[in-house]
Amino acid sequence: MEKLVCREFRPGRRFVGRLPHGKDLIQSVENFCKENSIVMATFSLIGAVSSATVGAYDQKQQVYVTFKENLPLEIVICAGNVSLKDGNPVVHAHILLGDEQGKTIGGHLFSETLLFAGEIEIQELIGNPMERASDAVTGLMLWKN
Repeated sequence: MEKLVCREFRPGRRFVGRLPHGKDLIQSVENFCKENSIVMATFSLIGAVSSATVGAYDQKQQVYVTFKENLPLEIVICAGNVSLKDGNPVVHAHILLGDEQGKTIGGHLFSETLLFAGEIEIQELIGNPMERASDAVTGLMLWKN
């Protein structure tokens, strides 16, 4: 059995802010991280989207199955992290969304999720940054050991 492998980080800068209306959620967070030299972080956000692309990983076929909702949805919670892939900060996030009747959908967050309004908290992590690479066992882009 494999063991849990972790790295130790210390807290860096902490940012709290408002996300841009009408822009892609993932790209907005990645751009902010690039502009502020953030290579490792955790974040959470709340707000609403005008459309969302979410999905789940098909473990047998080793591909993401995605779907797009083209309607206004409340972000119940969105949590994720930022780490490096090919030397650039990339977002990995999951999201739970709710409609006006209280029905929810959720999963892995993908681009082409357009923000209506949002508030984010980003906690920078200082230490040897984790880097994503293809994992032969799962087919996912996971952190290297």
